[in-house]
Amino acid sequence: MNGVDITLAGCTLTALGSGALWWRDQSLIVVSDLHLGKTERVLRRGGPAMPPYETRDTLIRLENDLTATGAGTVLCLGDSFDDVEAARTLSETDRLWIARLQAGRRWVWIEGNHDPGPIDMGGAHLAELPLPPLTFRHIAQAGASGEVSGHYHPKVRVQTRLRKISRPAFLFDGDRIILPAFGTYTGGLRSDHSVLRDLMRPEAMAIVTGQIPRVVPMPR
Repeated sequence: MNGVDITLAGCTLTALGSGALWWRDQSLIVVSDLHLGKTERVLRRGGPAMPPYETRDTLIRLENDLTATGAGTVLCLGDSFDDVEAARTLSETDRLWIARLQAGRRWVWIEGNHDPGPIDMGGAHLAELPLPPLTFRHIAQAGASGEVSGHYHPKVRVQTRLRKISRPAFLFDGDRIILPAFGTYTGGLRSDHSVLRDLMRPEAMAIVTGQIPRVVPMPR
Protein backbone atom coordinates (compact mmCIF):
# COMPACT_ATOMS: atom_id res chain seq x y z
CA MET A 1 0.00 0.00 0.00
CA ASN A 2 1.13 3.52 -0.76
CA GLY A 3 0.50 5.81 2.18
CA VAL A 4 1.80 8.53 4.46
CA ASP A 5 1.83 8.13 8.25
CA ILE A 6 0.26 10.86 10.38
CA THR A 7 0.39 11.10 14.18
CA LEU A 8 -2.74 12.49 15.84
CA ALA A 9 -3.24 12.46 19.63
CA GLY A 10 -0.45 9.89 19.87
CA CYS A 11 -2.06 7.54 17.32
CA THR A 12 -0.35 6.56 14.08
CA LEU A 13 -2.73 6.73 11.12
CA THR A 14 -1.90 6.17 7.45
CA ALA A 15 -3.35 8.35 4.71
CA LEU A 16 -3.68 6.05 1.70
CA GLY A 17 -3.30 7.24 -1.87
CA SER A 18 -6.93 6.26 -2.51
CA GLY A 19 -8.26 8.81 0.00
CA ALA A 20 -8.95 6.27 2.76
CA LEU A 21 -7.42 6.51 6.25
CA TRP A 22 -5.98 3.34 7.84
CA TRP A 23 -5.58 2.88 11.61
CA ARG A 24 -3.56 -0.29 11.77
CA ASP A 25 -3.65 -0.68 15.57
CA GLN A 26 -7.47 -0.79 15.46
CA SER A 27 -7.74 -2.66 12.14
CA LEU A 28 -9.95 0.27 11.12
CA ILE A 29 -10.31 1.85 7.69
CA VAL A 30 -12.08 5.19 7.36
CA VAL A 31 -13.63 6.64 4.20
CA SER A 32 -15.69 9.79 3.83
CA ASP A 33 -18.22 11.20 1.40
CA LEU A 34 -18.84 8.22 -0.86
CA HIS A 35 -21.96 9.93 -2.27
CA LEU A 36 -23.24 6.64 -3.67
CA GLY A 37 -26.14 7.12 -6.06
CA LYS A 38 -25.15 10.62 -7.16
CA THR A 39 -25.86 9.85 -10.83
CA GLU A 40 -29.45 8.89 -9.98
CA ARG A 41 -30.02 11.95 -7.77
CA VAL A 42 -28.71 14.41 -10.37
CA LEU A 43 -30.95 12.90 -13.04
CA ARG A 44 -33.95 12.80 -10.67
CA ARG A 45 -33.55 16.53 -10.02
CA GLY A 46 -33.46 17.41 -13.70
CA GLY A 47 -29.70 17.53 -14.14
CA PRO A 48 -27.70 16.11 -17.04
CA ALA A 49 -27.29 12.37 -17.49
CA MET A 50 -23.84 11.20 -16.43
CA PRO A 51 -22.13 7.87 -17.13
CA PRO A 52 -23.79 5.55 -14.58
CA TYR A 53 -20.68 3.95 -13.18
CA GLU A 54 -19.84 6.13 -10.17
CA THR A 55 -21.24 3.77 -7.52
CA ARG A 56 -19.48 0.80 -9.06
CA ASP A 57 -16.18 2.68 -9.36
CA THR A 58 -16.35 3.81 -5.72
CA LEU A 59 -17.13 0.29 -4.46
CA ILE A 60 -14.30 -1.22 -6.53
CA ARG A 61 -11.80 1.18 -4.95
CA LEU A 62 -13.19 0.54 -1.47
CA GLU A 63 -13.00 -3.20 -1.97
CA ASN A 64 -9.39 -2.88 -3.13
CA ASP A 65 -8.49 -1.05 0.09
CA LEU A 66 -10.29 -3.61 2.24
CA THR A 67 -8.43 -6.41 0.51
CA ALA A 68 -5.06 -4.65 0.85
CA THR A 69 -5.50 -3.80 4.55
CA GLY A 70 -7.59 -6.74 5.77
CA ALA A 71 -9.56 -4.19 7.82
CA GLY A 72 -11.85 -5.63 10.48
CA THR A 73 -13.84 -2.39 10.86
CA VAL A 74 -15.08 0.04 8.21
CA LEU A 75 -16.12 3.54 9.23
CA CYS A 76 -17.97 5.67 6.67
CA LEU A 77 -17.78 9.30 7.83
CA GLY A 78 -21.09 10.57 6.48
CA ASP A 79 -22.58 11.50 3.11
CA SER A 80 -22.18 7.87 2.16
CA PHE A 81 -25.24 8.32 -0.08
CA ASP A 82 -26.06 11.38 -2.14
CA ASP A 83 -29.42 11.61 -0.37
CA VAL A 84 -31.84 9.31 1.44
CA GLU A 85 -33.71 8.52 -1.80
CA ALA A 86 -30.44 7.56 -3.52
CA ALA A 87 -29.85 5.04 -0.74
CA ARG A 88 -33.38 3.68 -1.09
CA THR A 89 -33.16 3.26 -4.87
CA LEU A 90 -29.66 1.76 -4.99
CA SER A 91 -29.67 -1.22 -7.34
CA GLU A 92 -29.95 -4.71 -5.91
CA THR A 93 -26.54 -5.52 -7.40
CA ASP A 94 -24.93 -2.66 -5.49
CA ARG A 95 -26.82 -3.53 -2.28
CA LEU A 96 -25.55 -7.09 -2.48
CA TRP A 97 -22.03 -5.79 -3.14
CA ILE A 98 -22.15 -3.66 0.01
CA ALA A 99 -23.55 -6.61 2.00
CA ARG A 100 -20.66 -8.75 0.77
CA LEU A 101 -18.14 -6.12 1.88
CA GLN A 102 -19.84 -5.93 5.28
CA ALA A 103 -19.74 -9.70 5.87
CA GLY A 104 -17.37 -10.57 8.72
CA ARG A 105 -16.61 -6.93 9.52
CA ARG A 106 -17.89 -4.28 11.87
CA TRP A 107 -19.40 -1.55 9.70
CA VAL A 108 -20.36 1.91 10.98
CA TRP A 109 -22.28 4.58 9.07
CA ILE A 110 -21.81 8.09 10.49
CA GLU A 111 -24.67 10.47 9.72
CA GLY A 112 -23.91 13.24 7.23
CA ASN A 113 -25.84 16.23 5.96
CA HIS A 114 -26.84 14.30 2.81
CA ASP A 115 -27.88 11.16 4.73
CA PRO A 116 -29.06 12.48 8.12
CA GLY A 117 -30.51 9.31 9.56
CA PRO A 118 -30.49 5.50 9.57
CA ILE A 119 -30.53 3.71 6.24
CA ASP A 120 -31.63 0.16 5.53
CA MET A 121 -28.16 -1.09 4.63
CA GLY A 122 -26.85 -3.11 7.59
CA GLY A 123 -24.20 -2.01 10.04
CA ALA A 124 -24.46 0.49 12.90
CA HIS A 125 -25.72 4.06 12.45
CA LEU A 126 -24.23 6.77 14.69
CA ALA A 127 -24.08 10.57 14.87
CA GLU A 128 -20.36 10.29 15.67
CA LEU A 129 -17.96 7.69 17.01
CA PRO A 130 -15.57 8.32 19.93
CA LEU A 131 -12.61 5.94 19.95
CA PRO A 132 -10.42 7.64 22.57
CA PRO A 133 -8.22 9.51 22.12
CA LEU A 134 -9.86 10.16 18.73
CA THR A 135 -13.36 11.24 17.73
CA PHE A 136 -14.79 10.53 14.29
CA ARG A 137 -17.58 12.78 12.93
CA HIS A 138 -18.82 14.12 9.62
CA ILE A 139 -18.20 17.87 10.05
CA ALA A 140 -15.23 19.32 11.93
CA GLN A 141 -16.00 21.33 15.07
CA ALA A 142 -13.99 24.43 15.87
CA GLY A 143 -11.89 23.93 18.99
CA ALA A 144 -11.95 20.12 18.77
CA SER A 145 -8.81 18.05 19.23
CA GLY A 146 -8.05 14.48 18.16
CA GLU A 147 -10.78 14.83 15.53
CA VAL A 148 -11.17 12.99 12.23
CA SER A 149 -13.82 14.31 9.84
CA GLY A 150 -14.82 14.75 6.20
CA HIS A 151 -17.60 16.85 4.61
CA TYR A 152 -15.51 19.51 2.87
CA HIS A 153 -13.99 17.35 0.09
CA PRO A 154 -10.67 19.25 0.36
CA LYS A 155 -8.57 19.67 -2.74
CA VAL A 156 -5.23 21.33 -3.41
CA ARG A 157 -3.58 22.66 -6.54
CA VAL A 158 -0.15 21.25 -7.25
CA GLN A 159 2.38 21.99 -9.98
CA THR A 160 3.25 19.12 -12.29
CA ARG A 161 6.00 19.17 -14.88
CA LEU A 162 3.58 20.65 -17.42
CA ARG A 163 0.80 22.45 -15.53
CA LYS A 164 -1.09 22.95 -12.30
CA ILE A 165 -3.72 20.36 -11.43
CA SER A 166 -6.29 20.05 -8.64
CA ARG A 167 -6.23 16.85 -6.57
CA PRO A 168 -8.22 15.57 -3.57
CA ALA A 169 -6.14 15.83 -0.41
CA PHE A 170 -6.06 15.11 3.31
CA LEU A 171 -5.55 18.17 5.51
CA PHE A 172 -3.94 17.65 8.92
CA ASP A 173 -2.43 19.47 11.86
CA GLY A 174 -1.95 18.76 15.58
CA ASP A 175 -5.71 18.90 16.24
CA ARG A 176 -7.43 17.18 13.35
CA ILE A 177 -7.46 15.36 10.04
CA ILE A 178 -9.98 16.22 7.32
CA LEU A 179 -10.40 13.45 4.75
CA PRO A 180 -10.92 13.98 1.03
CA ALA A 181 -14.09 12.67 -0.57
CA PHE A 182 -13.67 9.01 -1.50
CA GLY A 183 -16.56 8.87 -3.97
CA THR A 184 -16.44 9.39 -7.72
CA TYR A 185 -18.10 12.61 -9.08
CA THR A 186 -17.73 14.39 -5.75
CA GLY A 187 -15.98 17.66 -6.61
CA GLY A 188 -14.17 19.52 -3.86
CA LEU A 189 -13.35 22.67 -1.91
CA ARG A 190 -9.93 24.23 -2.42
CA SER A 191 -7.78 24.36 0.69
CA ASP A 192 -7.40 28.13 0.39
CA HIS A 193 -11.12 28.59 1.08
CA SER A 194 -11.72 30.64 4.23
CA VAL A 195 -13.64 27.79 5.93
CA LEU A 196 -10.65 25.47 5.71
CA ARG A 197 -8.12 28.19 6.47
CA ASP A 198 -10.02 29.01 9.67
CA LEU A 199 -10.28 25.37 10.78
CA MET A 200 -6.66 24.41 10.21
CA ARG A 201 -3.61 25.66 12.11
CA PRO A 202 -1.09 27.86 10.26
CA GLU A 203 1.38 24.94 10.13
CA ALA A 204 -1.18 22.53 8.62
CA MET A 205 -0.04 20.16 5.89
CA ALA A 206 -1.79 18.45 2.99
CA ILE A 207 -1.37 14.93 1.60
CA VAL A 208 -2.18 14.85 -2.11
CA THR A 209 -3.88 11.60 -3.10
CA GLY A 210 -2.79 9.43 -6.01
CA GLN A 211 -0.63 6.44 -6.79
CA ILE A 212 2.22 8.06 -4.87
CA PRO A 213 0.72 10.32 -2.17
CA ARG A 214 2.65 13.53 -1.61
CA VAL A 215 2.99 15.76 1.48
CA VAL A 216 2.96 19.52 0.88
CA PRO A 217 2.27 22.58 3.04
CA MET A 218 -1.47 23.25 2.97
CA PRO A 219 -1.95 25.83 0.20
CA ARG A 220 -3.53 29.00 1.60
